[in-house]
Amino acid sequence: MTAKNLMTKAKGGKDLVQYEALNPFYAFRQAMDRIFDSFFHGLEMEPFRRMPGTFNPSIDVVDGAKEIKVTVELPGMDEKDIDLSLDANSLTIKGDKREEKEEKGKNYHRTERVYGSFSRTIPLPVEIDADKAEAHFRKGVLTVTLPKTAKALKEIKKIPIKQQ
Repeated sequence: MTAKNLMTKAKGGKDLVQYEALNPFYAFRQAMDRIFDSFFHGLEMEPFRRMPGTFNPSIDVVDGAKEIKVTVELPGMDEKDIDLSLDANSLTIKGDKREEKEEKGKNYHRTERVYGSFSRTIPLPVEIDADKAEAHFRKGVLTVTLPKTAKALKEIKKIPIKQQ
């Protein structure tokens, strides 16, 4: 079977070419692909790749019954490179990552440098007791615990679900 025969037959033996002609979204997708390809042409980078000098850590936010817990993965960083600030409505995490690796061998010398800064602001949906907030850093993982105020805990209202 030739490659053309494989490409022109869809499931059930229908012609794929005919399906593509009848599907309006196929033409739309083709046009969008061409637009993005032409936009990023010549920039010598893949679309949506991180820009040099930026670092975007993974963050998990869990809204528990009595506290909000934020976990941030910061491999290769020290606690002295991280800045936390808390205001009435948000938690801001900032940091600078600077890492340099040097490797020498008999016939080579390799040096790698990674530099990047980040800033993430997490909106807080309830009032936080700032005096009891804690942050711990262990093995490249930052954990911030933000206890909710008594007022915020009282304002939580359960909504009953009725069966119809």
